[in-house]
Amino acid sequence: MLTRSPRRSGRNHLLDRGVMLWRCIADDYEQMILVGKHENGARLPPEAEIATRYGVNRHTVRRAIAELAARGLVRTERGSGTYVRTDKLDYRIGRITRFSEIMAASGHEAEGRLQSHRFEDATDEVAARLGLNPGAQVVRLDIVRSADRVPISVASTWLCAERFHDAARVFRQTRSVTRMLEHYGVGEFRRKWTRISAAFADAVDAGRLRLSVHRPVLVVESVDCSTGDQPLLTTRGRFSADRIALTVES
Repeated sequence: MLTRSPRRSGRNHLLDRGVMLWRCIADDYEQMILVGKHENGARLPPEAEIATRYGVNRHTVRRAIAELAARGLVRTERGSGTYVRTDKLDYRIGRITRFSEIMAASGHEAEGRLQSHRFEDATDEVAARLGLNPGAQVVRLDIVRSADRVPISVASTWLCAERFHDAARVFRQTRSVTRMLEHYGVGEFRRKWTRISAAFADAVDAGRLRLSVHRPVLVVESVDCSTGDQPLLTTRGRFSADRIALTVES
């Protein structure tokens, strides 16, 4: 696993790092969890103990724990304590791959939020995937998808602007790529191909996924087509490698 060694504690050392105290504490515990110092299901030390260790007040510790929960690394049980949660979501990739359906089948609440969109000229690669001429105008949607309010992936999706000109507005209304395509008369579509690789999160993706910069992500590139094999959209998704396990179905 690509991680850093846990850092030294102490208020002065935290201040030397030039980052907000609560974020430093959250980053330290994230690293300790990832290297196995705190295993899945283990109870974290009490707030007072963490506060003493770092020389901070309990409010700062609570903010750090809230950040760890937002990163999907811990869960808090009232009256009991805070427990490590490192079990991964199972994300299945097949001919029909729908984020909301996959999460619902696993008992999780799915959410998709449009972070940004723009019209741009298709690169040679995007044009080839969509069957367009190089430089043809496409609409790009950048979507953050979450499960139980924990961000799981950032996906950049490109569609032909001539056909899907209003895609951003429709997605904001429907919060679903499937329902967005239905708006344009696409009843069914399927995954044509998927390619999986690894990379490190840049600053933008790290912020959207609530990760430390340069944390590993799984990159899932794909093309979805209509039942008549006409390309509809191509996507480059970046998944938090610590929160999800990809299963490719044959």
